Amino acid sequence: MSDTSFDLIVVGSGPGGYVAAIRAAQLGLKTAVVEREHLGGICLNWGCIPTKALLRSAEVYRNMQHAASYGLAATGISYDLPKVVERSRKVANQLSAGVKGLLKKNKVTVFDGAGKLAGAGKVTVSKNGATVADLTAKNIILATGARARVLPGLEPDGKLVWTYKEALVPNTMPKRLLVVGSGAIGIEFASFFNALGSDVTVVEVMDRVLPVEDEEISAFAKKSFEKQGMKIRTSAAVKGLKKAGEEVTVTVEAGGKTEEIVVDSVIVAAGIVGNVEGIGLEGTRIKVEKTHVVINEWGETGEPGVYAIGDLAGPPWLAHKASHEAIIVVEKIAGKHPHPLNTLNIPGCTYCHPQVASVGLTEKKAKELGYELKVGHFPFIGNGKAIALGEAEGMVKSVFDAKTGELLGAHMIGAEVTELIQGYTVGKTLETTEAELMETVFPHPTLSETMHEAVLDAYGRVIHF
Repeated sequence: MSDTSFDLIVVGSGPGGYVAAIRAAQLGLKTAVVEREHLGGICLNWGCIPTKALLRSAEVYRNMQHAASYGLAATGISYDLPKVVERSRKVANQLSAGVKGLLKKNKVTVFDGAGKLAGAGKVTVSKNGATVADLTAKNIILATGARARVLPGLEPDGKLVWTYKEALVPNTMPKRLLVVGSGAIGIEFASFFNALGSDVTVVEVMDRVLPVEDEEISAFAKKSFEKQGMKIRTSAAVKGLKKAGEEVTVTVEAGGKTEEIVVDSVIVAAGIVGNVEGIGLEGTRIKVEKTHVVINEWGETGEPGVYAIGDLAGPPWLAHKASHEAIIVVEKIAGKHPHPLNTLNIPGCTYCHPQVASVGLTEKKAKELGYELKVGHFPFIGNGKAIALGEAEGMVKSVFDAKTGELLGAHMIGAEVTELIQGYTVGKTLETTEAELMETVFPHPTLSETMHEAVLDAYGRVIHF
């Protein structure tokens, strides 16, 4: 490609990078994207999207097993693991092709290779050790993402010890599986393999599963997971692995006691580290803390004209956070007037069974910050739509500032709560109080009525429970 001068170069094409490129093109900036592997990044190809496809297969399989509950009959129920995996890969490939089409439509130039800062306003692109192009631009956005954290003694081997990549494309269903880490990634994989028949053990170093969630939600989730047959070990640490043939003996320590758990596979889902290596940060003013690039509220690094977004720039490690950061940074570059990102208005979703979703402060955090609270709860068992769906397991919790009525946080577990949470997110973004939420008319019968009732309950006005 002879044209190597641009207004903006984006290194990485994940949900941060490709959104930045498209928005920049919309604003009239001549834009290039540098991508070394897959358009769409890890999220689309090896994360958010393919895991949801696997979990959907698990959900349908689970429903088939409970056909009798709906007055239906189904016999010989089984699954074809290679076809389940194949469907997941097709979904990812379809969307990756979609990103390619969107970039082309918006006249974004794509360079196939690894991008690296090479001085002020310069990026070199290399492929297989050879330089492909030398690019220049006044503005550069680093969106190189992150990768799975490797713990000493738990190094993945692709056969017995897996990262998320191996877990997405299993050749066989492990009869016994141990998952290290109970964050969103770990619990989603635990939920998938458990639904398809694996004997699943989850080991979490913190004192509860899904440790970023509200304590009541975590406790509810743990009971549900255990009812489904999972074994949960909290306040526990993996102290060693011994591989022998086709199995692994895992030594787990909890409460001063150790136990040995023999499994066929281990999934390590103990966090991520930023991809800060090999992108030319050496010799720049860019600071790195705990493997993540330090930025200000506009995504600016310490190096003039260089920005960072998404997982590379730190938590929360969410695709939608990366996309929103992308818009803010590009609009700032283009001279617009975007609002800085308020992380308390970013929803978090975990697509296990039952689903978990939240936005804003937990009850504990709000108390620690000194708020006087009004807290509401509503169980799915009190909701007509949930009962009709056969999905009566769940609850919604709302947290308000007692003095002002501000919605501080919302926490949900149950069917489709990953779709419902956006209602509360819009409310928080609009700085709503309990009054507006109470006066909002929720359609009947819907699961969303649980959200209304949780608000009413916070103020002693709940109707259906």
